[in-house]
Amino acid sequence: MFDDRYLATDMNIWQGRTDSFDNYDAFRWHQWIRGWDLEKDTLLACNKQGFALVGFCCDEGIRRNKGREGAAMGPASIRRELANLPCSFSPEVMLVDAGDILCEDGNLTASQAALANAVCRIRSAGLFPIVLGGGHEVALGHYNGHVKFLNQSHDKPNVSIINFDAHFDLRPVHQEGSSGTMFRQIAEEALSQGQKFNYLCMGIQRTSNTLELFKTAERLGVTHVLAGDINSRKDEHVLDKLDDFTQANENIYLTICADVFSSAFAPGVSAAQPLGLHPEDVLRYIKHIIRTNKVVGFDIAEVSPRFDRDHATASLAKILVFSVIDTICRLKGLAR
Repeated sequence: MFDDRYLATDMNIWQGRTDSFDNYDAFRWHQWIRGWDLEKDTLLACNKQGFALVGFCCDEGIRRNKGREGAAMGPASIRRELANLPCSFSPEVMLVDAGDILCEDGNLTASQAALANAVCRIRSAGLFPIVLGGGHEVALGHYNGHVKFLNQSHDKPNVSIINFDAHFDLRPVHQEGSSGTMFRQIAEEALSQGQKFNYLCMGIQRTSNTLELFKTAERLGVTHVLAGDINSRKDEHVLDKLDDFTQANENIYLTICADVFSSAFAPGVSAAQPLGLHPEDVLRYIKHIIRTNKVVGFDIAEVSPRFDRDHATASLAKILVFSVIDTICRLKGLAR
């Protein structure tokens, strides 16, 4: 299933402050999360709500894309930040760490396939997958995991994508994929299978995408919102785009490339954006999307500790993961 690309998490990484050993209201994530070895362990079905974290420790797509490598260490960096988060959800909520997918031999395709198997396994257990990147090439494996899971009960499952990103990542594939080609690969695969390619990209930078990429996006029917429109507070315009997309689509896979944010908040990325988005704007839109009750998975990509300052980018990833889980729990009446 994983082709020797899977590593169960050493739970010793989950360290933090302990205010109480028996009062759940004082618990932090490191006290509640449990390990789950996807290769060895069975997991009881979750009655109400569960979340499974899985890391994608990979820089290969960034290397091929000629970006700044370092995101392979992102999952460990984010986990350390997550450890001290408060358990703001009901004790009925299951929180597990499902380990990491590795890419140590440069075979990106095999690692993306292994991630797809992990996501399918997580969803088959009734858990919501949260994938920690790694380069944004994580998107191909994550997306295919949802397709694989839905294929078990649908003839032509459609998975829709909302991506917060400065880049379309629709570049053509020359021999091998990279962190700049995933959504082009998804489009070509979906269309070849007679499925729809539903893709909304939020935070596009004009300075980071060629005219040909804008033309490719138009040709493929991609909806996008410019970073300038979000930064200039054109909220009605942005919400209309989001509402049109979410109302028309199901099975929404939500992905964030950390380079969508201003480098003031996210310095530790492959391609820093001085005029990127403000985190509070993105958080507001993420919560709006999740409240549709159509989101099936989430990931955060390209957190690179090598270039981070005072763990600022990993800490921002922590807030995003917390907000996703908190919003889902509130939606289901499982928040404290």
